[in-house]
Amino acid sequence: MRYKRFGKAFGAEVSALSVGTWAIGGAGYGEVNEKESIEAIHAMVAGGVNLIDTAPDYGTGNSELVVGKALKGLQRDKVFVSTKVCASGCTLKAIRTGARYARDGRYEDVLYECEQSLRRLGTDYIDFYFVHWPDLNTPFSETMDAMNTLKKQGKIRFVGLSNFNRKQILECDNVCSIEAIQPPYSMVVRGEEELMKWAKQNRIDTLTYGSLGAGILTGAFRTPPEFGPRDPRNGFYPFFKEPRFGKVMKVLEVMDAISEETGKPLAQIAINWSTQKDYVSTALVGVRNVREAEENCATFDWMLTDEQIARIDAAIAEHLDFDGADRRR
Repeated sequence: MRYKRFGKAFGAEVSALSVGTWAIGGAGYGEVNEKESIEAIHAMVAGGVNLIDTAPDYGTGNSELVVGKALKGLQRDKVFVSTKVCASGCTLKAIRTGARYARDGRYEDVLYECEQSLRRLGTDYIDFYFVHWPDLNTPFSETMDAMNTLKKQGKIRFVGLSNFNRKQILECDNVCSIEAIQPPYSMVVRGEEELMKWAKQNRIDTLTYGSLGAGILTGAFRTPPEFGPRDPRNGFYPFFKEPRFGKVMKVLEVMDAISEETGKPLAQIAINWSTQKDYVSTALVGVRNVREAEENCATFDWMLTDEQIARIDAAIAEHLDFDGADRRR
């Protein structure tokens, strides 16, 4: 495993690969086996991973409950736990209105949600606490005041922002130190590269999500798939439908050739392509079973050459279009 020392998050040396837990929350991704999910998390940690990322939005708190069960079998002070606030069916706004999903960055909600996350996780502190999505109806200063309160109380260690732009990050940082951001990033999602490079220059670290393109970069899909009606890959990740799907397959042809040369699976190629960049602090990767966990961790037994990266980048430049929605997702 490779590790990166974080800039503003003092004392944090984080593995280049982290556990992403959106799918294991059962949020539309199909059947999930809780026992296998916990075993997969333990296998990732055994392979050197030391950060587990979750959120109340992943299965309306279920992902946090599964992570909490996994933590019981781990040494808590050896693992960083990351979770989020302000976007789920668990917010006070959602509870009071009966909404399935609501953003709520009000001071009282941030404090309330943190307590609920701590309870579900079975821990007394959270290492990285992210605002999941900006609540444009609440002043950022109010949300950040709540984050400062939680820091003073010792309930959170570091503050992060997910899906915020540079202007919004700076506004928040004026009130509360922002130690990390969480943007989408992979071969098929590169619209936040400039933001990530800017963050690196300002000692703000990045935890990138969607690192395997929701599975499309593993080679598991060679024809356009049909997902269930609530599956996020129907819309949040739009490259599973034509014409984008066919464009991604052209990039996979280059990855297939590199796989043949190296004897390594496509997932490892995709993870190395991302984590070998200095502006990627750690890449979040979903995992469902021990086999996937061990394969992911074995990524760091080798590295892509500059020539191989150049070939992938040339294919991306030729076939993938990063304007409009592609840039964001």
